[in-house]
Amino acid sequence: MNERLDDDRLLFEDDEHQFVWFGWEEEEGSNSFVQTNQCLIINGGQGYLFDPGGTYVFHQVLEQVTRYLHPRQLNTLIATHQDPDVCSSAPYWMKATDAKLLISNLWLHFVSHFGLDEPERVVPLPDKGAKLRLPTGDHLLILPAHFLHSEGNFSIFDERSGILFTGDIGASIYPEGGREIFVEDFEAHKAFMEPFHKRYMHSNAVCRHWVARIRALPHKVKMIVPQHGAMFQEDQVEAFLSWFEELQCGGDYLQAIYADQPF
Repeated sequence: MNERLDDDRLLFEDDEHQFVWFGWEEEEGSNSFVQTNQCLIINGGQGYLFDPGGTYVFHQVLEQVTRYLHPRQLNTLIATHQDPDVCSSAPYWMKATDAKLLISNLWLHFVSHFGLDEPERVVPLPDKGAKLRLPTGDHLLILPAHFLHSEGNFSIFDERSGILFTGDIGASIYPEGGREIFVEDFEAHKAFMEPFHKRYMHSNAVCRHWVARIRALPHKVKMIVPQHGAMFQEDQVEAFLSWFEELQCGGDYLQAIYADQPF
């Protein structure tokens, strides 16, 4: 499938709440920049932007956001973790908006190196996560996902829409011409996830713990949106959770990683 990923898509909408997906990259097949997804929730006239992206994509993402609300309506930026493709654009967003940035307390000083002029607008998230109340009384659940790529990492669940934003969990990297917006054939899709997950996730024990927490949520997860690649909906949600629960990764491969050293 060759659907364009540099457009926005409304994933959920009712009279009070919208969940918007933005998928942007320099060009299909580029080896220079990894494709990234950003998500925007609009609730009660306030905006909440997940993983706003790197400095290179700031102007494109800002243009997309302004299709839905004025930048000064942006209330909160939430970074799942500290990587530059996640939040190195934060200084630009904080100049263009009045938003605060929420990020793990482990990365509070790390993100200062991106050039933040107002560190007091960076709000540290405790390891246990947080429950963010929206103007309508609904909540965003900022869920611990530590060691699943980053030592201080979170997933974000929107109770109203049932959409789970997972950051790098579930990320996929497609070959040129092979991208899709939604996963259609999960068995075929695994080939686009496995290399990344096997190396960048901590261990099967941590994967299992995260999946158990997701399955225990009080509201059903209807869709999973990672920061890179295709989204999971309907039956593909459970297919992904079952796959991730059994994944051998990271420390599970220590012997293979350190084998045959040349010294």
